[in-house]
Amino acid sequence: MIERDGVGGVTHRSVAREADVPPTSPTYYYATLDDLLIATLVWSAEHLCGEMLRMIESSPREIAEFLARALDEDRGRTLAEYELYLLATRRPELRPAARRWIDLAFETVRPANPVWFKVVLAAVDGLLIQGLLADAPPTADELEPIVSFLIRDRD
Repeated sequence: MIERDGVGGVTHRSVAREADVPPTSPTYYYATLDDLLIATLVWSAEHLCGEMLRMIESSPREIAEFLARALDEDRGRTLAEYELYLLATRRPELRPAARRWIDLAFETVRPANPVWFKVVLAAVDGLLIQGLLADAPPTADELEPIVSFLIRDRD
């Protein structure tokens, strides 16, 4: 729904309509809209983290292809995730859930150089935001030299 309508289009009623359940069903599981958005952020973080962690040991080309897909075929999902993350900057109750993917990444990877890892994660965020703003998404060919530069010190 967030892909299609943005965060502003998410209400308990719209979620119930989308899920084809009675209008009160979402409130049974998520008392507030923030509870629903937090659950969405946690799911998104865990899903994104799993995908990104599979890329950690990949070649620069495979990582570039992953990023290019996130900005082309999966653009709607990427946009929805960043819309949720940006909402968390204004809503403190959403922040722990928005930070979940970074926490998961550090817990899973346990990088030897945490500063380098933080730089790479920040750069990926920047590449994705810039890619979402671009008139045409960057290609894997355009992203590969950037990725190569970023991960040159990963070992």
